[in-house]
Amino acid sequence: MLKTERQAYILRQVDLHNRVLSSDLSAAIQVSEDTIRRDLNELADMDKIIKVHGGALSKSFHSSFLKADVYQAESKKLIAQKAVSLIRKDMFMLSTGGTTVIEMARLLPEDLTATFFTGSVPAAYEYAQHPNIQVIFLGDKISKSSLIAVGGEAISKINGIKADLFFLGINAMDISGVSDNDWEVVQVKRAMIQSSQQTVVLTISEKLNTNQRLTICDLSEIDILITELDPQDPMLKPYRDAGITVL
Repeated sequence: MLKTERQAYILRQVDLHNRVLSSDLSAAIQVSEDTIRRDLNELADMDKIIKVHGGALSKSFHSSFLKADVYQAESKKLIAQKAVSLIRKDMFMLSTGGTTVIEMARLLPEDLTATFFTGSVPAAYEYAQHPNIQVIFLGDKISKSSLIAVGGEAISKINGIKADLFFLGINAMDISGVSDNDWEVVQVKRAMIQSSQQTVVLTISEKLNTNQRLTICDLSEIDILITELDPQDPMLKPYRDAGITVL
């Protein structure tokens, strides 16, 4: 694979999953980790990614306060519109972060009264712009890769909540379930699932049929799946067959 092809692949993975590991890229492309590190350094020098120890982060995700260019922005807006349709007056909601959840926060109707619990710094900021939304931040140590509060204090607070809905932004999902590559974030997301009556996955279709190293939950724990696709799209059939409501 030529360098330009490798770097295009790396950029797509970063855009898709927000965070990538050098070891995973090395295995997928079948080149040495030294080669991957050189590619990541070049991409960082071109201001296309954020280079971190062991991998890279998406610039668009970490610039979301500034409404920077977001990967698949139109698809995420459509997903956000579908998600907003589920919210009713005075509901209690849990949410992670991510660019799709942030888009949902921006689309909430001005007259909506509801309560959002989140450990996501960007999502909390967006909810706080809303005139009638109560925002409760589940604070603890902030994960620099995801901008989400992680740790025992955050999980303890989540365990004391009984939410109507949990809006879960994801990095990967296939027929075995939802997965991620950040151990501390996985623990927070697992706790949120347990503290909610219904779990709603928000994802662009490109993240479907992909997986990462750490399991968050299996499909039986997902109630609703929202993508930009028509609910009857053949790609979504395995998830419909698993008993998930697809919007």
